[in-house]
Amino acid sequence: MMSDVDNAPGHEEVTGIAGGCDDALADDLGWGLGTVFRAYVKAAHEAVADLPGGARGYQVLSAAASGTVASQLALAQHLGVDRTVMTYLLDDLEAAGVIERRPDPADRRARQVVATRGGTELLTELDGRLRTAEADLLAPLDPPARESFRAQVRLLATRLDALDPPDSPCELADEVDAELPTPRRPVRATRVR
Repeated sequence: MMSDVDNAPGHEEVTGIAGGCDDALADDLGWGLGTVFRAYVKAAHEAVADLPGGARGYQVLSAAASGTVASQLALAQHLGVDRTVMTYLLDDLEAAGVIERRPDPADRRARQVVATRGGTELLTELDGRLRTAEADLLAPLDPPARESFRAQVRLLATRLDALDPPDSPCELADEVDAELPTPRRPVRATRVR
C-alpha cells in the first residue's frame, strides 16, 4: 500500500506516516479530506493566533483592508457573526490598533470599519504566514502537483457551491464544527472588603 503512495505522480517524500488505521483508510476520500482539512485549519489558526479573534479576526481585518464591506452591521452579516460577538471582536481589534471605526458619512448612526496603516502592515505579514503554512502543508507534492491540486480543489469547490450553496455564511462552519470566537466581556473592577 505505501509503495503506491510513494510512487504517486507529483509525490516527493513522505515523513511521519503511521501504520494501522491510516493504512486501512488511505483510499477513503472522506478520511483523506478530513485529515487535510484538520491540518489546514490547525496551521491557519497558528498563523493568525496572535491577532485578537484569531481566524475570525483575520477575516475582519482582511475585509476592512479591502473596503468590500461598508458598515459594522454589513460586516457582521457578511461574515455570519452575531452583532454582539462582532462588537466585542471589533473592540479587541481596535484596542490592538489594527482597525478603527469611523462614522459613516452617509448614515451617522452607522460605523465604517477600516484597517489602520499598522493593520494593513500586519495583514501583509499574516498573509505571508498563511502562504508559508499552505506551503508546508503541500510540501509532499512537487510544484506542478501543488498547482494541480489547488486548481482541482477550486474547481470542485466552486462547482459544488454553485450546485448547493449554503443558506447562510455560518452554515459551512457549523457543518465542520468550526469554533467561533467567544465574546470577551469587559472586566469590571470589584472591591475587596
